[in-house]
Amino acid sequence: MGFSIIGTGKSVPGHVVTNEMLSRFLETNDEWISSRTGIKNRNVITDETLLGLASEAAEAAVSDAGISVADIDMIVVSTLQGDFVSPALSCLVAQKIGSSADKVFDINMGCCGFVFALDLADTYLSAGKAECVLVVCAESLSKLVDWTDRSTCVLFGDGAGAVVLKKSDNKAEIITKIEGGYENLYIPGRMGNSPYAVKKDGSEYLAMNGREIFKFAVSSIVEDIGTVLENNSLSCEDVSYFLLHQANLRIINFSRQRLGQPEEKFPHNVENYGNTSSASIPILLDDLNKQGMLKKDDLIVFSAFGAGLARGTCLIKWGR
Repeated sequence: MGFSIIGTGKSVPGHVVTNEMLSRFLETNDEWISSRTGIKNRNVITDETLLGLASEAAEAAVSDAGISVADIDMIVVSTLQGDFVSPALSCLVAQKIGSSADKVFDINMGCCGFVFALDLADTYLSAGKAECVLVVCAESLSKLVDWTDRSTCVLFGDGAGAVVLKKSDNKAEIITKIEGGYENLYIPGRMGNSPYAVKKDGSEYLAMNGREIFKFAVSSIVEDIGTVLENNSLSCEDVSYFLLHQANLRIINFSRQRLGQPEEKFPHNVENYGNTSSASIPILLDDLNKQGMLKKDDLIVFSAFGAGLARGTCLIKWGR
């Protein structure tokens, strides 16, 4: 058994921050940002909540799937940090959309969260412990970056993407790998005010070694895509679209060139949304779906990389 993606949805904050707006308080400009990342704009939370974005994306996916919330028996939410440390964002999403699903989880796998969530859902569907799964990826990186650091804050945006999975005969090929370590990409935990904890100096914001992450990203994307295709006796020419984590346009282009494929098979929207972590692939998928670009039986590859160091790639057949 496997699954089909039968519905997609997304939600982003209303406030758009352009590169020019960032140049008003950072030593940067549009040329510096766009030439290095491809990013022009990003959406940033103001008075919205992550729960609101996640719920809107979830409801849009359910509507697109043509089902009711009552049909959903499992919810997986990928997020670095919800509106609360506890309760889990997934519990709040379930309540918000009126779901009575009894299997509800949060996972925190950073930018790889969408692929890891698909793998978790596929396991439950294959085991007969679920029939219809809602996957929501919701991220608010604007709350986790240092807005005085131009090397990181210009990269990220906020948003949520969601998909509905239904058990089907479309077998998915999913591989996930963990290399471990935190030195090249991490967000420190909050220390609190325990009088017994040894306080450590340092920033509380996201830190990233961009050069090392770039090398890790391109090598893992190329290797893992090669593996899932070889496992299914396929080549890159058989794939309709490669949907990569939308972190940086240069990473997407380098990976595409290494794989020897044309630009049209690597759609992107990082220029409009920035890096929305685990939400980036489902947001892109929803854009393609709503534009009518996806055809029945199209082979699609998702590939992501991020903190952990984690990597994940998934091959699916599009069918609704």
